[in-house]
Amino acid sequence: MVDLELDGGLAVVTIDRPHARNAIAPATMDELDKALDAAAGAQALVIRGAGDRVFVSGGDLKELAAIRTEDEATAMALRMRGICDRLAGFPVPVIAALNGHALGGGAEVAVAADIRVAADDIRIGFTQSTLAIMPAWGGAERLAALVGRGRALLLEGTGTLLDAAEAERAGLVDRVLPRASFEDGWRALARSLANGPAREIKKVTAGGVPADEAARAFARLWVADEHWQAVERTVRRGK
Repeated sequence: MVDLELDGGLAVVTIDRPHARNAIAPATMDELDKALDAAAGAQALVIRGAGDRVFVSGGDLKELAAIRTEDEATAMALRMRGICDRLAGFPVPVIAALNGHALGGGAEVAVAADIRVAADDIRIGFTQSTLAIMPAWGGAERLAALVGRGRALLLEGTGTLLDAAEAERAGLVDRVLPRASFEDGWRALARSLANGPAREIKKVTAGGVPADEAARAFARLWVADEHWQAVERTVRRGK
């Protein structure tokens, strides 16, 4: 089951499959696609798992065990990769709120987000190699872009699990929050991004935007009422 919460400009997608440790089954993929469709128009998007133990534990091995041919495996990999690509290409900031462990395919979902915020007691790892397979949902390439090719190969090839602090030092996690304040913390961060110019900033930081287009994006923000209201508040505070 995948839930979608719309809170003003913030969309929160929650994978809620407690019986399977929030693992992803074929039906989950369909529900994720529908949730992303319904989140169109949001100013920021959060993806999280239900509960406080697991973000996503990977693919649902019981359900995916029915896949026995190369063609079927290829189709499944491309199906979920397409969803991760949608997350990565979503036009507004995407935050993975790591409420619990992110394992295997769960780590791949996490790195499809722009920003990863983790509770301080979680672990994250590309554990596919322990099942004699490899990341298939775009996570291998995305991890290499985050931490470097050598470190990515080491983490993926050995299936090493990192705790939150280790993941933050490696550049895999962007912010670690105490468990007690985790829920309030990620929501505050997401709302801050939803209420600011982060959509335009994301477009420019992704690269490939011509200088004149970036300048025009800045100019649109400059002439907007929100900018001048913020200037006025800043000037008043300085008096």
